Amino acid sequence: MLSHGQIWGAIDGLAERHDLTPSGLARRAGLDPTSFNKSKRLSSDGRLRWPSTESIAKVLDATGASMEQFMSFLRPEGGGSSMPEGAFPPQAGSIPLLGFAQAGAGGFFDDGGFPAGQGWDVVEFPAGPAQKAGVYALEVQGESMMPLYRDGDVLIVEPGAQVRRNDRVVVKTREGEVMAKVLLRQSPRSIELLSLNPEHPNRNLELSDVEWIARIIWASQ
Repeated sequence: MLSHGQIWGAIDGLAERHDLTPSGLARRAGLDPTSFNKSKRLSSDGRLRWPSTESIAKVLDATGASMEQFMSFLRPEGGGSSMPEGAFPPQAGSIPLLGFAQAGAGGFFDDGGFPAGQGWDVVEFPAGPAQKAGVYALEVQGESMMPLYRDGDVLIVEPGAQVRRNDRVVVKTREGEVMAKVLLRQSPRSIELLSLNPEHPNRNLELSDVEWIARIIWASQ
């Protein structure tokens, strides 16, 4: 049985074969340029969103690829999917590292919240979590996340992962604010976030104001 990750990985692989980004592939197929973005692979409530058979047919027609060629891009389950152009591939023993203060600036992430661009450092990947494509690290700076996370702690973040109620997450707003919170609830239009530091207020954000949300899978504590 084909998985969600395998299908999207095949689309990414086909894009790379033609020296295109996922957005470029969608544009060539006459689709909305954001159709294949990482942020569009999950619905607003965290459920998996699959590409339509119509969109796959248009991609095959636009690239001249056969269904057999498309299927050849399917990767074994657990093997991860291709990364978008400019993003970091999985690295054995190390992953991209960025400070929270820098994470709010532009140019460090693609529109799905995956690490991209220049200026990243690297950190040795811990033995705890299993490494997946796109996983990266954020270094806590300051005391806004006390007492759970202290200055200098490193958070391992998995963009694109399904998020559920009570998950610890990192959220970046479209205005560049980056915060680590607990996801209390999410509706089709908004999210409610619990602050880790009791001295800081909880946050309610419209989803239209959120650039991306990623799940924290490990912390160096």
